[in-house]
Amino acid sequence: MQDDLLQPLLTVEESMLFAADLKLNRELSKKDKLIAIKEILEMLRLTTAKDTLTEKLSGGERKRVSIALELLNNPPIIFLDEPTTGLDDLSSSQCISLLKILAEGGRTVICSIHAPSARIFSKFDHTYIVSAGQCMYQGYGQDIIPFMSNIGLTCPTHYNPADFIIEVSTGDYGVEFLEKMSTVMDNGKNTSFCKDVKCQFEEIQLPNQTTNTQMCTITYAPTTTTERPVLPYNCDCSVWYQFGVLLRRLWIQTYRDTNYMILKIIVHAMLGVLIGGFYLNMGQDGSKTLFNFGFCYTCMIAFLYLPLMPTLLHFPTEIQLIKREYFNRWYRLTAYYLAMSLITLPILATLAVFYVSIAYVMSDQPIEFQRIAMFVLICILTSFISDSFGLLIASVVDIVNAMFIAPVASVPLILLAVYGMGQANSIPLLIKIAMHFSYLRYGMEGLTIAIYGNGRTVLPCPDEEDLCPFRDPKFFITFIGMGNAIFWLDVLALAICFIIFRFTSFYLLRQRLRPNKTFAALQVIGRIVKSHFSITR
Repeated sequence: MQDDLLQPLLTVEESMLFAADLKLNRELSKKDKLIAIKEILEMLRLTTAKDTLTEKLSGGERKRVSIALELLNNPPIIFLDEPTTGLDDLSSSQCISLLKILAEGGRTVICSIHAPSARIFSKFDHTYIVSAGQCMYQGYGQDIIPFMSNIGLTCPTHYNPADFIIEVSTGDYGVEFLEKMSTVMDNGKNTSFCKDVKCQFEEIQLPNQTTNTQMCTITYAPTTTTERPVLPYNCDCSVWYQFGVLLRRLWIQTYRDTNYMILKIIVHAMLGVLIGGFYLNMGQDGSKTLFNFGFCYTCMIAFLYLPLMPTLLHFPTEIQLIKREYFNRWYRLTAYYLAMSLITLPILATLAVFYVSIAYVMSDQPIEFQRIAMFVLICILTSFISDSFGLLIASVVDIVNAMFIAPVASVPLILLAVYGMGQANSIPLLIKIAMHFSYLRYGMEGLTIAIYGNGRTVLPCPDEEDLCPFRDPKFFITFIGMGNAIFWLDVLALAICFIIFRFTSFYLLRQRLRPNKTFAALQVIGRIVKSHFSITR
């Protein structure tokens, strides 16, 4: 709530509709959902903004949309973390007035707030102030001044009572007053300053009786308030239904993000032209075999970073949205992960084909269907693994650390991909073992076999060249230590790497959202390391 995270590239009404599909019972008709959405938007004064994209909303509108999304199934309790953060005084007052209306409508609204203005503070029926883990005051907001007088402090006439008690609670007037306040309140057990205490405890279980804790603050709703009926919650919805809804939402967002997609296409096209130009017409030249091997190596590096970097930049921000929706039980994480994968992977495959169609032709590689298909297959699988590698890192750390860790972690993968070429018999045992953990190594073997394997004939040697030592593809493959490589084993190895990376990133993401004891211990260690060795410092 504090950051007002909303799904981008969706209008307010679309955001509400997708939230309704995920949160409400699937048996509920679309007409009933639209009626509920219309009622909520009217109550929160969002009707005029229902066709506006969420990123174009004002700060106050974003706050109200965040609240509206959680009101769809009329929850009995709403938790808000600093709902006035980032708002001006007028918008803050309107936000608190709205929360007051919600509380009076039969809901329990619990929220925290820092340094409220006098006008906002006057709207609170019950306030709970905490300092250093001790309750400094709880009770009716307007009783703060008499309470402070009882402990020997007088609030200045034109001073905000909220600012005054906060200053006292932080020790600005001396530590002895902190002890007095905590003693008088008996660390929260003293309810003598609460409004209508007897009535609270007698009527707290009534259907329309509501408690609103704010800093903490509590608003008690009148028992005559008319309450909107609670819509059936979507707790028994299948994963596949949630998958379908999330797939539609992600597809709309991807379709509308035209600038990002155009940028990706331009980058792949420019890189394809650049690399194709560097290795122009080398594919059929017997004197340029070693250089053409460099073309395969460059393609592997390209498909390491092209899918990796966007994931590192985008996914840590996406996690913040997932946290909110997952914590509020909108969907199962499995449904979201499947939908995200089904949207992302076809795009990666299409971009890989687009890149290869440029670079492959410009470098004059053999135009044979089987070799082209093999080359494209390796590039697509490498792209999938790189995307999963990015997800794995981004699921654990923030953007800054992810942008540092991923390039560093990719260096051994790049080195091991071509380590020992031409000296296969002299590679140390530990390096040989490590080479099996570099998926780029399998990619290099697959591309090399696609270009030079499967009985390719001897390459022509230009007349101006006196010697073409690697014009025989079979000799060249043996020379670089790939004589025993089998293409489909490399494909299988890449597929296994993809599955391992994908499932590991899913596990790490799930643990970040709902950590078990082991992962929680690792998080504690991570925080200690970050506090002492963070690269952001």
